[in-house]
Amino acid sequence: MSEASAEQTRPGSERARSKSARGRHHVLPGFGLALGITLVYLTAIVVIPLAGLVLKMSAASWSHVWEAVASPRAVASYRLTIGAALAAAMVNAVFGLLVAWVLVRYRFPGKRIADAMIDLPFALPTAVAGIALTTVYSREGFLGRYFEAWGVPVAFTPIGIAVALTFVGLPFVVRTVEPVLQDLEVEVQEAAQTLGAPAWQIVRRIVLPTILPALLAGFTMAFARALGEYGSVVFISGNLPMKTEITTLLIMTKLEQYDYTGAAALAVVMLMFSVSLLMALNLLQTWSRRRPA
Repeated sequence: MSEASAEQTRPGSERARSKSARGRHHVLPGFGLALGITLVYLTAIVVIPLAGLVLKMSAASWSHVWEAVASPRAVASYRLTIGAALAAAMVNAVFGLLVAWVLVRYRFPGKRIADAMIDLPFALPTAVAGIALTTVYSREGFLGRYFEAWGVPVAFTPIGIAVALTFVGLPFVVRTVEPVLQDLEVEVQEAAQTLGAPAWQIVRRIVLPTILPALLAGFTMAFARALGEYGSVVFISGNLPMKTEITTLLIMTKLEQYDYTGAAALAVVMLMFSVSLLMALNLLQTWSRRRPA
């Protein structure tokens, strides 16, 4: 085929490709019905309950709302909740990446058992996890007695809260990073090593840019999960106001006192913080994908 004929056929082929790309999203039938069901389901399950929470709070006087969300007890619970959740998420980001790396890159006896244990916090009731952690880390517990001898009590302290939040958040990091590590080609790292690149440069230039978006996603999910945790914390924290009382425990206390408006106000504060956090980390994750390696 001559160059002239190729030039004539090229616009037609480009139009065909553009038309095919436009219709690619509508290959399967029932797209409109599926989209409508999805929107109705999300509205019923997510939007309406959250909107009802905001309406419940707005029905009260602003003085009552401000007293509930800005009291010293509430501020102390925010500080403890955010601090413990952040510490647990950071620990999970480091050790979750290490666990995922070992499970993907190495073979060892008991690997399947270790891999199954990662999902245990998903299946285990949170109350059972809280009782187990309290038993182990109490003053007379299997591990708690040694920490107590070192002058570092775990149960009924902020450290115990961080331990419980780390326990429930670990699977989010491991299961998010694991598929990315499986797709990471070992040959590329071996080629870089053959060319004389040191280990730190291979990690910084090859491994880290590839897994960073997944690691941020796992960190975000672990952090968000820790912010709303209740069952595993209620036993090991001791629920001491101004000391070991996280916001979810304070919300439950408000509900037990029939202060529904105060509980709704505290819940809205945590909701606003969670949404802002997720939006910020999603923007950071998008930036990490687009930046050059």
